[in-house]
Amino acid sequence: MSITHEQRLSDSPYVDTVTHGWTMSDGSSIRPAESNWHMVFVKLQGHTHSLVVGPLPTSGKVSWGEGAEILWIKFKLGVFMPHLPVQDFLDVERPLQEVASKSFWLKNVAWKLPDFENADTFVNQLVRDEILVLNPVVNAMLNDELPDVSSRTMRHHFLRATGLTRSRIFQMKQAQQAKTLLQQGVSILDTVYEAGYFDQPHLTRSLKQFIGYTPAQISQTLQPE
Repeated sequence: MSITHEQRLSDSPYVDTVTHGWTMSDGSSIRPAESNWHMVFVKLQGHTHSLVVGPLPTSGKVSWGEGAEILWIKFKLGVFMPHLPVQDFLDVERPLQEVASKSFWLKNVAWKLPDFENADTFVNQLVRDEILVLNPVVNAMLNDELPDVSSRTMRHHFLRATGLTRSRIFQMKQAQQAKTLLQQGVSILDTVYEAGYFDQPHLTRSLKQFIGYTPAQISQTLQPE
């Protein structure tokens, strides 16, 4: 296995998961679409690279080199930085300027690199300094609750905080559900019905777009993560 990692959930209302990983050898794979954005910190050959990584609207190929230690902080939908709206780095890895080997610049302040254990404390400090905020309109829309604002205002809030439309996020979640069903041994035709697709070609197009594999490939070769 070319990547090994450990992952934990977070008690923070701003963070989905925190993952700590190592690349054991060079490698590449097909990665799925991703609706959430991340802060990523990579240590490689004595250098540190700090990045904000935007949502990934479609599946694609990812490659990595040997010997990297990586920390991923995955933020919940609706969490964003007002000075850097998510739609400004959609499908982009945006580097943050280094101050020294163990710190980086963010909104004109030098921040110490977080680690797997103190990532929540790091995020809490970003919240206290109002660098990170949570937009409640996004969560309401995802739960089919309509805030008392115009549809145009809701779309603006949603795009600024997530970089994606509500329908796009639904399509991604639908494809992930279908993938899980297929990995669990559910037949392709039953997956069409249970995941809410119109027909098998609709399922196939969705999985190729958002997961990177056809239903048959998922059923035959992929194992649950």
